[in-house]
Amino acid sequence: MSRPLSVGVAGLGTVGAGVLKLLRENAGIVTARAGRPIAVTAVSARDRTRDRGVDLGGLRWYEDAVALAADPGVDVIVELIGGANGPARQLVQAGLAAGKPVVTANKALLAVHGAALGAQAEQAGVTLAFEAAVAGGIPVIKALREGLAGNRISKVAGILNGTCNYILTVMRERGREFAEVLAEAQKLGYAEADPSFDIDGVDAAHKLAILAALAFGRPVAFDEVHVEGIRHVSALDIAFARELGYRIKLLGLARRTEAGIAARVHPCMVPEAAPIARVDGVFNAVVAEGDFVGRIMLEGRGAGAGPTASAVVADLIDIARGRSTPVWGAASGHLSDAPSVPIGAHVGCYYLRLMVVDRPGVIADVTAVLRDQGISLESMLQRGRSPGEAVPVVLVTHETRESAMRAALDRIAGLDAVLEAPTLIRIEPA
Repeated sequence: MSRPLSVGVAGLGTVGAGVLKLLRENAGIVTARAGRPIAVTAVSARDRTRDRGVDLGGLRWYEDAVALAADPGVDVIVELIGGANGPARQLVQAGLAAGKPVVTANKALLAVHGAALGAQAEQAGVTLAFEAAVAGGIPVIKALREGLAGNRISKVAGILNGTCNYILTVMRERGREFAEVLAEAQKLGYAEADPSFDIDGVDAAHKLAILAALAFGRPVAFDEVHVEGIRHVSALDIAFARELGYRIKLLGLARRTEAGIAARVHPCMVPEAAPIARVDGVFNAVVAEGDFVGRIMLEGRGAGAGPTASAVVADLIDIARGRSTPVWGAASGHLSDAPSVPIGAHVGCYYLRLMVVDRPGVIADVTAVLRDQGISLESMLQRGRSPGEAVPVVLVTHETRESAMRAALDRIAGLDAVLEAPTLIRIEPA
């Protein structure tokens, strides 16, 4: 049998410890599938005294993660530090410069610096693998880059953040407000102490930028992804969505259009019967549409020690076997230069909720604004009467352009009878 593949792991948090545990507990399976043993021989982390639930005896320890790349006894670098810059970026660059394959679960790093790192890996002739960076244990990277390689992909979309999906699920099932459910998610460990990256959509946007690059064969363009989070979604909106036959999900959506690539992350109303509407709790799901394969959907756990470690080890097995694919699916010279399409060009249907003073003429004023922007209504909901008090009014539009909807919202928000900022949620077909 070939000599073992020696791995250096930087970052011994939940995922790093999970990688060591998987490689040890499933050593027989891994060896059979890799054609050789895979063993962690060196690690780097900030605190040597912390109990991580795995035996670290006999492993070479580096205080400086970047020094791991220079260890002559390490064949492959696994970066699990996190963050778009700092030690994580320095380690990946150093590993590639040393001619060593690198495996990373770092979606922020890839979304922001993926084009440059991909070019460096290509120039060095080594692998940069990142199955664990998107959707945890769901093998979506391999599906897009390899399984669907013969297809022209028209759309990739999905639930890419388990924290947001959990919060929206509990809000729907229990009729509770966002802030209350977020606090509970933090206590349960589903949300970070500072949950901004999750609830403001940034984490999902990092992942969508990576998926869009693979799906459409162009450089990563995180800065051109439109991003909105779920802070403004209320229990009232979720109740109205149910009445209208929808569920609210935070989706990442990227689509190939005649004008270029449109990529956006925001809350969506999706039909209750749609498969993705039934993906609840901390689960993730990714849908892709190809010209020959049609529509496929992958679902599973998008985070956690086990699922993410599973994805890291899958990449290590590929490296042990000598299997290699261009980082972004094609050599850099063959990547597309398709432009990004701004959110203002989006065309779709919209849910609009207003809190207005219940008095004659209010609806006429609102519909006059919509008429002036060429926006037609499909339906309207208003429940009960409370003269002189605040009442919710829900409007559902026919297809219209985002730029027209935004112009209308600005005018509607300025009406005297409108008491708070309007809530807008885009409606997505199944």
